[in-house]
Amino acid sequence: MDIVEALGGLSGAVYLADNLEILSKIPDGSIDLVYIDPPFNTGRKQQREALVTRRDDAEGDRVGFGGKRYRTEKVSSGSYKDSFNDYAAFLKPRLQEAYRVLKPTGSLYLHLDYREAHYAKIWLDEIFSRACFINEIIWAYDYGGRPKNKWPSKHDTILFYAKDTERYFFDSEEVERIPYMAPGLVSKEKAARGKLPTDVWWHTIVSPTGKEKLGYPTQKPIGVLKRIVAASCPKEGVVLDFFAGSGSTGAAALSLRRRFILVDILPEAFKLMQRRFGDRQDLAYYPKQDA
Repeated sequence: MDIVEALGGLSGAVYLADNLEILSKIPDGSIDLVYIDPPFNTGRKQQREALVTRRDDAEGDRVGFGGKRYRTEKVSSGSYKDSFNDYAAFLKPRLQEAYRVLKPTGSLYLHLDYREAHYAKIWLDEIFSRACFINEIIWAYDYGGRPKNKWPSKHDTILFYAKDTERYFFDSEEVERIPYMAPGLVSKEKAARGKLPTDVWWHTIVSPTGKEKLGYPTQKPIGVLKRIVAASCPKEGVVLDFFAGSGSTGAAALSLRRRFILVDILPEAFKLMQRRFGDRQDLAYYPKQDA
């Protein structure tokens, strides 16, 4: 089955499968944008936790309406092992497939952190060629632990490659502008319009207590994904994310009216995406099952 052809007039499709299996069913040169946020090879177990409230519990730790007591429990609701003896053997074949399925006008954004980003750039230079490297984007944030024995690590790296540097799609006019850090140094017109983001993106993480948080351990903020999709996927184009996780790439694509294909091997991720997108008639899930 041709995965892109199967998308048809739908806005998106979500697959529970091994991504290499799905990639093998995507024709050469048929995808406009690939964004992937693979496991970072942190060497530890990535786990998300959820809070469950037990009602009418006489021993509960909280008192609610009418004097009824409630007990809140923290429960594990999904995890995966983020450790690879041979990370190259895992990631390189998938990067090669990403290159194959991209249109000549297409682009790849690979999201990693300091552990593997420098190795991944070498692999991408081999696959795409060094000339096709466009940007190293630094996503900087300010949240989490503060070790005292080193500078706290508060950024991720996003490597941006084009399939063909003479033809790749990039529309800066579609990108939401941001405030100038020193608006007094530019004209009032420029200050009012805002500036195009540079290759350093200051953007908060998904707040642990915010509405956007879905409980997935490596969920990325939709604001970061919208910037990538807006710039590098034409309207009516197709975005592919084969490490889909919580589905933020799909959410960004839907908000910008781009079509998408999401793939994840974890049943927990698949069910979460079903809940996130709801019962939309313009989306398809494979295999078809209840959330």
